[in-house]
Amino acid sequence: MTTVQHKNTSRTLLEGPDRAPTRAMFKAIGFTDDDLSKPLIGVANTWIEVMPCTFHLRRLSAKVKEGIRAAGGTPIEFNTVSVSDGVAMGTEGMKASLISREVIADSIELVTRGHLFDGVVALSGCDKTIPGTVMALARLDLPSLMLYGGTIMPGRFEGRDVTIQDVFEAVGNYSAGKMSLEKLHELEDKACPGPGACGGQFTANTMAIAMEFLGMSYLGSASVPAMDPFKDQAAFKTGQMVMEMLKNDLRPSKIITRQSLENAIASVAASGGSTNAVLHLIAIAREMGIPLNIDDFDTVSNRTPLLADLKPGGKYMATDMYTAGGSAVLAKRLLDGGLLHGASMTVTGKSLAEEANKAVETKGQVVVHTIKDAIKPTGGLVILKGNLSPEGCVVKVAGHERMLHSGPAKVFDREEDSFEAVKKGQIKAGDVVVIRYEGPKGGPGMREMLGVTAALVGAGLGDSVALMTDGRFSGATHGLMAGHVAPEAAVGGPIAALKDGDIITFDVKGRKLSVNLTDAQIKERMKSWKAPAPHYKTGVMAKYAKLVSSASQGAVTGFDL
Repeated sequence: MTTVQHKNTSRTLLEGPDRAPTRAMFKAIGFTDDDLSKPLIGVANTWIEVMPCTFHLRRLSAKVKEGIRAAGGTPIEFNTVSVSDGVAMGTEGMKASLISREVIADSIELVTRGHLFDGVVALSGCDKTIPGTVMALARLDLPSLMLYGGTIMPGRFEGRDVTIQDVFEAVGNYSAGKMSLEKLHELEDKACPGPGACGGQFTANTMAIAMEFLGMSYLGSASVPAMDPFKDQAAFKTGQMVMEMLKNDLRPSKIITRQSLENAIASVAASGGSTNAVLHLIAIAREMGIPLNIDDFDTVSNRTPLLADLKPGGKYMATDMYTAGGSAVLAKRLLDGGLLHGASMTVTGKSLAEEANKAVETKGQVVVHTIKDAIKPTGGLVILKGNLSPEGCVVKVAGHERMLHSGPAKVFDREEDSFEAVKKGQIKAGDVVVIRYEGPKGGPGMREMLGVTAALVGAGLGDSVALMTDGRFSGATHGLMAGHVAPEAAVGGPIAALKDGDIITFDVKGRKLSVNLTDAQIKERMKSWKAPAPHYKTGVMAKYAKLVSSASQGAVTGFDL
């Protein structure tokens, strides 16, 4: 964290005779002397016309700006990049996704520092926009908060609710001859009925709730679906709130603490959330200079029961969580169980406990369980180590009970080859699919493997096959899958030594991921290993590959690690 700005720093930009040229530039686009006499609040929008997750953010940003004006500020909107995981999944384009997190953070930082804004509201939608925006707010340490655009409504297909996860898995069904092309097309037409982020407790909804528990969004704002009328109210309130934060000099450094980060991890564990939260919360912690490592996720998850029955491991959609009373109900459950640091500050100026105690639970709701009736006694995230992942890897156990698996390796050096093998029926029950050279440096960009994992499920292998990769998984992934294996293959991690037929063991209870090779045998195999040539030699992908850290350190750039 680097703090160089102070309250109402925009006065340096705008006041005095020598700043007349600056004022003239602002007046050219409609700002008045009255506008320029007020605090300038940046509205960082991640709108992009390529996906439903962010498509509606122009509407919400207009409401945020109304709230800022009503509270005595002058909003100035600017845009940044975004990459759609769902659109890019399974292609070379997916390598841009995680990299976009860094570019989002960098661009918000640059615009804000360059124009001396007094505060910032950031609007997010798709997966990487959430941590990317909050990383920037942490760096800037100005009065600021994040508003999540909200979940998509579920689609309806053959009398049931469906999400984009169902479409990915249907591809596997089609490849296995279990679904006709006509039915696949019908599902494709109905799965995504309008704007909003993917509808289960996938990465976007996971990170949105985590940011509420972290304190950087107000509790209850994330749960409101994208097209619900109350979302406009949440946006207006967010605009008002940043002005109150400015008045009280409430900054991220007073909100993001070790305790609030543990609260965020607890929300992921209790909701059966995405493994991507590990990368993103470590990255946010680094922006604040707070020690947080991969083992902390196992510690918090192990003491936090799984309470929310949400897809992909459970039954219900994010919209059902909202109907049940929203994220505040989950927070109240954990608070009453002594599983949150209730005194942690939030953007409202009140503690998380104070906000959680306002929860209004819908009578008879079945989405969020009580602690006595927990779905599982421990949370959904598990960290495995062993001779294949000395720095650790991440497994999500929400929704399935398989705690032990040993089987022969089927090794692939890129995602596309593994996907083709699944489609051709070359993966058999009992196998362990290994996908390597897809890590932060090796990809570069650490692609998500939803196409492969969904195809395995669609082919009927979800309960009999395991998969490990130095890449990532989508929040929609389920089954016995180990991601973020570190060190990655591209830097000579043990995963690079594997060959077809090696017996790999997942021991979830024992927290181990191992291969039946001795350290000496692994070392001998690695004597002939050579680092692969980089896929990109210029541009943002090449820069990222040179600068990025290990997945166990958040896959961040810009730090002396």
